[in-house]
Amino acid sequence: MAACRRGLSDKITRLAQTAALAAGLTVLTLGVVCADSIALKADGGAYVAHEAAAVGPKRDRSEAAAELRPYTATYNGMWRGWTVAASTLKLERTGDTWTFSSRTELRGIGKQAPGVYPLQQVSVVRVTDQGVLPQSFKSSGGDPGNSFELNYNWQTDRVTGTYEDARVDLPLTPQVQSDGSVQLHLMVELLAGRTPPSVQLIDKDGVRRYEITSDGEATIRTTMGDVHTVIFKAQKQYSPRVTRFWCAPDRGYIPLRVQQTVGNDVQWTMEIQSLSRQ
Repeated sequence: MAACRRGLSDKITRLAQTAALAAGLTVLTLGVVCADSIALKADGGAYVAHEAAAVGPKRDRSEAAAELRPYTATYNGMWRGWTVAASTLKLERTGDTWTFSSRTELRGIGKQAPGVYPLQQVSVVRVTDQGVLPQSFKSSGGDPGNSFELNYNWQTDRVTGTYEDARVDLPLTPQVQSDGSVQLHLMVELLAGRTPPSVQLIDKDGVRRYEITSDGEATIRTTMGDVHTVIFKAQKQYSPRVTRFWCAPDRGYIPLRVQQTVGNDVQWTMEIQSLSRQ
C-alpha cells in the first residue's frame, strides 16, 4: 500500500507541477513539454482536427490588450479518468495592471498527495507594446519547499526572489514570463495576431525555454456546448512531454482545455467547467 501511494504521489506531483499554468491554469507550469504533434481523442470530448490554426491580422499588443476582459473560470484536473483537483482562475484589472490568480482544491485520490499541489498562485502583470511584462509572482499553500516568490524589475532588468529553496537574481528580458503569466502572454499574442515563438520561465538559478507552435484547430465538447478552438503546443527541447492548449477565439483565446501527453499516453487533462466574462 505504501508503494502504491508513493507511485500515486509521484503521478500527482507531475500533474500538479504542470497542471495549473496554464490553462493556463496559473497552477499550471510549463515544465512539461515536447515531441512531434499527434492526433488523439481527448478525454471527455470530440477532437476534430484541421491543418492549421487561424490567427487574425497582426496589430499592436497594447491595442490587443484593450480586448482583454476580466473573467472567472473553473477547471477540473483529470488523471486516468479521475478528478483529482478543481481550480478557480480569476483575471482582474486594477489601473494599468492585471492580476491573474488561481485557487485549487484537491479532490478524491488527489488528497493522497496534499503537499505537492500549489493551492494558491498570484501573478501581477502589465501589458505594453513589448507584450506581457510580469511584475510579481507568488505560489504558496502546498509543500513549503515548492513555494515561489519572484519580483520582476523592468528598470534594472533583473528578476529577484526565491524559487523553492533557491535565491534568484537573474537578467530579465521581455521573453521571460512567470509560471502564472504564461496563459495571459499566449492570449495577448493571439489577440495581436501572433503566435508566440517561445517563452522562457525561471527555473531556480536559470531559465528554461519552451517552443510554442500551432497544432491545428478543433471543435471540442464542453459544459458550455460545442466550441471551436485553435490548438497550440508547448515543447521543451529533449523532453518527451507535449502540452497542448485548446484556445477559444470567440472567448478571447481563453484555454478551454489543457492536456499533457507522452507519445500516445494522456498524462493529465484540465477541462473547463464554467466561464464568466465581464
